[in-house]
Amino acid sequence: MSTHYPTYIPNPYAVENVFHARPPGLSPLPAFAESRARLPQPFWTGHESAIACYWKVWEIAFRNLRLPTPENGFVSPYIDTAFNDHLFMWDSVFILMFARYGRRAFDFQQTLDNLYTKQHPDGFICREIREEDGGDTFMRFDPPATGPNIMPWSEWEYYLNYGDKVRLAKVFPPLLAFHQLMRRYRTWQDGTYWACGWACGMDNQPRLRLNDDPDRPSDDHPLEFWDTDHMSWIDTSLQAVFSVRLLLRMATVLGHQADVSDLQPEIDSLTETINATMWDDVTGFYCDRCADGSLSNVKTVGAYWALLAGIVPPDQLDRFVAHLNNPAEFNRPHRVPTLSADHPSYHPLSEYWRGGVWAPTDYMVLRGLTQTGCHDLAHEIGCNHHANVIKVFEQTGTVWENYAPESAAQGNIAKSDFVGWSGLPPVAVLFEYVFGLRPDVPNKKLIWDVRLTDSHGVTQYPFGENGLLDLRCEACSSAREKPVIQAKSNLPITLEIIWDSGTETRQL
Repeated sequence: MSTHYPTYIPNPYAVENVFHARPPGLSPLPAFAESRARLPQPFWTGHESAIACYWKVWEIAFRNLRLPTPENGFVSPYIDTAFNDHLFMWDSVFILMFARYGRRAFDFQQTLDNLYTKQHPDGFICREIREEDGGDTFMRFDPPATGPNIMPWSEWEYYLNYGDKVRLAKVFPPLLAFHQLMRRYRTWQDGTYWACGWACGMDNQPRLRLNDDPDRPSDDHPLEFWDTDHMSWIDTSLQAVFSVRLLLRMATVLGHQADVSDLQPEIDSLTETINATMWDDVTGFYCDRCADGSLSNVKTVGAYWALLAGIVPPDQLDRFVAHLNNPAEFNRPHRVPTLSADHPSYHPLSEYWRGGVWAPTDYMVLRGLTQTGCHDLAHEIGCNHHANVIKVFEQTGTVWENYAPESAAQGNIAKSDFVGWSGLPPVAVLFEYVFGLRPDVPNKKLIWDVRLTDSHGVTQYPFGENGLLDLRCEACSSAREKPVIQAKSNLPITLEIIWDSGTETRQL
């Protein structure tokens, strides 16, 4: 009989995790037919396919709802990732980015409860949990065992949209423990973070120098899936900065500043190190840093986490964003490919993460552009992405795991009915970037950035815990014409209307 030494360093915040003791929630799952009336109701004259795709996404989403079982030990009803009967960490985060709009019909956010309840004593949470028996898919020290660390984004978005401070207090300890686990075991001496293909989520991108070795054997399990190549990974390091910023905001809301006194120094140090050692001033791009200190020549969409992380110096922002407008790089017919088109491994049909357009990375880019004030480009990319997804829906009747960058087609390696995170463009991108609705719930304000000339809007638009808005914009002859807006709200809010030639503020 073998003996194994215990290797856990217990984390007090993981011990504080209340999800470990929660009894399972087994309320009956709602069906789509009965839930449809409680969902937001968009309309857009002349764009019936967009509205049909919107409803198709919700139909699939409700089909993928699951209850906990005694075998898996989950604690909350949840939405399945729609990939392999496993619950994925980063898929769930992006699913919830669109599913939060459906909270009046089902509390999708509780999906993450099932990841928190599987947290280990040292803060580790596996990135992929089996739904059959609730077991981790990887051992906790395996390079592909966990990540990306973006669960704080989902919880902070939920808090901003619904003001649920009770939930925020519950999720803060496991999120802080998870970050501390990542910092303890997944950083180099300078504080930058490492990952691998599976751990970063973009598994087959050609980011390793091992890919350039002509003597490297070919096999069914490429090294990029699980080899770190001793690199500092740009997306993983940027996600750390972003998540730490959000943990600091949570701590301020909860009055837990004493628990996070070490986080601002980490932000400052990482920001300085990334800009000093992972910015390529020749190309104007953030890159992986190789073991010998040189920079990778792979331009991955993962670099654009820099916008959400808030680390780009003002004098570098225009050069960095310009790559998104370069037809030789990321401005392809369907924007934004996950690998720059000037890379030798770029694939016009997708080949998964070697050129494919993916809803989660597009949404990350869009939100980053919004955060940095690049609203014109965000609208342009959002409309392009949404239009291509709708064209493929018209051809196939569904949404896909990823899309080809050179035409309106699903990727050559892609699952259908992928809701899943491909619910993002027909729902979240439609509301936020096509219609231009940007909610600011803490300040009781809704920004409506009107750019369409067709009649459009949404009724039963959720705003905060109990708010419901009916919003209608009439058709107009040009984007410069002042829009005719009809708006109703069941609670007092400020509506700020923006159009090409002016602004107006109304009190509803």
